[in-house]
Amino acid sequence: MSSVIQTTEISKEYVMGAETVRALKSISININRGEYVAFMGPSGSGKSTLMNIIGCLDTPSGGQYILNGNDVSDLTENELAEIRNHEIGFVFQTFNLLPRSSALENVALPLVYAGLSKSDRLDRAQEILESVGLGDRSKHKPNELSGGQRQRVAIARALVNSPSIILADEPTGNLDTKTSYEIMELFQRLHDEGNTIIMVTHEDDIAHYAHRIVWLRDGLIEHDNPNENVTRMESSVEA
Repeated sequence: MSSVIQTTEISKEYVMGAETVRALKSISININRGEYVAFMGPSGSGKSTLMNIIGCLDTPSGGQYILNGNDVSDLTENELAEIRNHEIGFVFQTFNLLPRSSALENVALPLVYAGLSKSDRLDRAQEILESVGLGDRSKHKPNELSGGQRQRVAIARALVNSPSIILADEPTGNLDTKTSYEIMELFQRLHDEGNTIIMVTHEDDIAHYAHRIVWLRDGLIEHDNPNENVTRMESSVEA
């Protein structure tokens, strides 16, 4: 397997008034293409900071980060934005959809920066919406969709650029139990199709869909183990 993420002793410090907070102390981790990894840990453990660095939303204070063969440790904001758009698909707890835009327009948005024509963008967005079971909801705005449907739109948007990795930050945090399991079933299918998925969650049952669980505490990796009891569901998601 080829490595898609490799960090070597990365650290992150924030200055808050007179105090320096060491959010990450020394994180070395290797994630191969096609892996499904969950980051867990108590509040303040550094898991969200690590996710932000891996997602090129933030830069480390020290150490090295290689993403898909490129050293992204010291890139400028514009260079990081370029990497984010081409290499990473984001799924957020709060969906982050544009309220006045249709599901189709929300999914097509990242393709604006890829230089595709409008018709090509919309064709690609429709194709991805159909792959997550929402082909018949493309004209609906977010307020006309359920929470689970909105998260599917967000997942479709994350997939539209065929990214190297999908980063999911508490993807079920705003969903009820039944809908959470439906979204995890969709992630399971995406992983089966070869996607690399990294998820931050504080929910043990959600983490067990991942094949590897990395536990952080106080800015360090406490343990990093294969998940011997992966939760799998028989798929009922429309292809």
